Amino acid sequence: MALRALATVSFRRRPVAVALALILTLVFVLARPAVARAAGHSDELEFVLNTFSFLVWGALIMWMCAGFTMLESGSVRTKNASMICLKNIGIYSIAGLAFFFVGYGLMYGESVGGVIGSLDLMHGASDAEIALLDAVDAEDDAAIASATDALINETDSDGNLVNTFSTTSDWFFQMVFVATAASIVSGAVAERVKLWPFFFLTLVLTAVIYPIVGSWIWNEDGWLANLDFVDFAGSTVVHGTGGWAALAGVLVIGPRLGKYRSDGTARPTPPSNVLLVTLGVFILWFGWFGFNGGSQLALGTAADVVSMAQVLVNTNLAAAAGVVTALAISRPIFGRVDLFAGLNGSIAGLVAITAAPNFTNHLWAIIIGAIGALICTLGLKFLEKVRLDDVVGAIPAHLFAGIWGTVAASFTVGANFGVQLLGVLVVGVFVFPVSWVLWWGLHKLVHIRVEPEIERLGQDAGELGLESYPEFVLMPEEDYTD
Repeated sequence: MALRALATVSFRRRPVAVALALILTLVFVLARPAVARAAGHSDELEFVLNTFSFLVWGALIMWMCAGFTMLESGSVRTKNASMICLKNIGIYSIAGLAFFFVGYGLMYGESVGGVIGSLDLMHGASDAEIALLDAVDAEDDAAIASATDALINETDSDGNLVNTFSTTSDWFFQMVFVATAASIVSGAVAERVKLWPFFFLTLVLTAVIYPIVGSWIWNEDGWLANLDFVDFAGSTVVHGTGGWAALAGVLVIGPRLGKYRSDGTARPTPPSNVLLVTLGVFILWFGWFGFNGGSQLALGTAADVVSMAQVLVNTNLAAAAGVVTALAISRPIFGRVDLFAGLNGSIAGLVAITAAPNFTNHLWAIIIGAIGALICTLGLKFLEKVRLDDVVGAIPAHLFAGIWGTVAASFTVGANFGVQLLGVLVVGVFVFPVSWVLWWGLHKLVHIRVEPEIERLGQDAGELGLESYPEFVLMPEEDYTD
């Protein structure tokens, strides 16, 4: 029928129609054996789809690093924007290496007392996956079929399938979450922290602190996991950990020079580039679909796909409600309709819904996002009152809204309220003191804060010798041609 309809197209369009018909025919012919194979090997299809999901969603989450870079570099003064760019690409690189060498094992390795995983250095492909790749390299069809069958049908002592996705795809997906947690810290302490001490703290955070928190909650044998603590995509694991570490840093380092007047009131420090900040928020919003959608951790069944759709819709609704709420309340709080508050409202809505976005009553998503934005906006004002200088509003958006979202899971998905509150408290009790000791120790050993003259000049020129917005100036004594 399709070919007959295409044949009736006018002569001028016939070459296009013929080409389209050939493509459709080729796709149909090639697809038939693939469909037949899928029907006969549903476990292999599930393995492929799950692995593909991890890789695609992980790549989308990695793109959030660009969002954080744009948001932070636009929020600081132009004299510090290059340093922000360097810090963010450094954060992602350090997190990847740290999680490869140490972090993944501490988080997902065999749990020791439900507290910490094993020291599984340089986590890589499983033996079954390596055997399959060796068979492919040998171009041995029989060996490929045998290795594939062994891979997708391997079971544990309880008869459950061991491999429903590629081991390395899981590592990649989990690694990009680590980089997100570290990026939260960067924005809060921007414009006054030296580069290499900050990188050292990032290393400890991504190699040890974050994996230990993750092992409690996301390792199937973790002690909080055994209490049925709910954190679907990381309101506490990712955003709480990053937020507590950021709070400790802000307390140890102190505010930027000139941020507060002698009477204690805060000087306005609007973003230097509103366009970049807005672009960064849109990139983060986009990447959050991978952050929450990928945390379904499966794409092999109709139920997985339907649940993932619910997650993405709830994620979007919470962010939208966060924007509208923050804009609505910014005038009575700040005396104006505040764009920065509205942008942070979207982040707060996203953070809040991240703990449990997998429910079907979408009205709850709007409520959670709106309350998250309210908490964040009030939190921005509160930090000003207590003289805590958080450049991008990371602590209200990630820590405060993350706590709310974690507790709210008891209303939306039936999590135990006491367990949720316990999880929030123990993560704070662990991450904040450890981070504070690290910040304080670095401050005493190497003086982590830049010198006052460099802070006034800007880290771009003072530390990097590379300004983000350089001006080409000809001195009178220079020779030049017109």
